[in-house]
Parts: sequence; C-alpha cells; structure tokens
Amino acid sequence: MDYTSQSEQVKIARSKKMMLWFGIISLSMMFAGLTSAYIVSSERRDWLRDFELPQAFYISTLIIVLSSLSMLVSKQAVKSGKKSLATLSLLVTLALGVAFVVFQFVGFDQIIANGYFFTGSESTVTTSFIYAFVISHIVHVAAGLIVLLVVIVQQLRGKYTKDQMLGLSLGATFWHFVDILWVYLFLFFLFADDLIH
Repeated sequence: MDYTSQSEQVKIARSKKMMLWFGIISLSMMFAGLTSAYIVSSERRDWLRDFELPQAFYISTLIIVLSSLSMLVSKQAVKSGKKSLATLSLLVTLALGVAFVVFQFVGFDQIIANGYFFTGSESTVTTSFIYAFVISHIVHVAAGLIVLLVVIVQQLRGKYTKDQMLGLSLGATFWHFVDILWVYLFLFFLFADDLIH
C-alpha cells in the first residue's frame, strides 16, 4: 500500500512538472513570436531609431534578478530545515516582485514624459510593441505573485520540508522563468536595433 501511494505521488508530481513545462514552452513561443514581429516591423520607415529605455527598466531588471536570488535562498533554507529563513526570503521575493511591477509602471510614465505614447495618434509602432511586450510580461509576473502567495501560505502552514517541496519547486521554477524572460526582453530591447541594423 505504501509503495502504491509513493508511486501515485511520483506520477502526480511528474504530471504537474510536465504541465508547468508545457505552459513555459507555450509562453516562450508567444514571446518568440512577438520578438519576431518586432524584428520584422523594425524595417518600417516610421520605426524609432533613437528610442532609449527608461531608467526605471534598468532598476526593475536589477530588482527581478535579486528576487530570483532570494527565491534560491528560500529553497536552500527549506532543504536545510531553516523555516524562518525560508519564510523571510519568500516574503522578500514577494516584495521584490511587487517592486518590479511598480517600477515597470514608473518606466511607462518616464516613456510618456519623454514624448513617446503607446496608443493613439501620437503613438509609434516601436512604443506600441514595447507596451505589448511589457504588459504581457506584467500579466505573467502577476500570475507569479499569486503563485508566490500560495507558496508563502503553504510555507507558513509548515507544508514544505526537504523531502516534500514540490509546490515550492514548481513555484520557484515559474518565478525563475518570468525573471529570465524579463532579462531576455530587456537585453533584446537594449541591443536589438544595433544588431538588426
């Protein structure tokens, strides 16, 4: 009976991991499509050649990298049986995730203050693309924040141990994915025009 139960748990864990990776691959394909459309559209005559990313995007990139590090700390803390450190680092990850979103909107304000609009008659294809990329990513970060909240509640309930941390591992994988995705988008915006032209 115990072997059957263990076997069932392994199957459930495997299926959850597969579902997560299927979602990650699907999202990656979506952003790859947006990236391709950006490259193709950059050939247009009305494409902005001198557009500079707002300072807030640099700060938000640093914040999201730090959030990945704090998530790694939380996993190591659970493996080491350091419950308080695990909880604290998860809360830090959540706070950094919220700060990331805040700085993304600050970045939007900075872009608008520089005279670039995302929609309407004064908008450009370039800024509309950046708006689409960033908003799509913020939606996924918001999903990541919800996942983080669930993980934190489970951590506070004492659900995670070094032998039982599937939920934490899945949450961490998704969080690292949205972090890596932003770093990719940031570097793409930073260097794409130089590489394309």
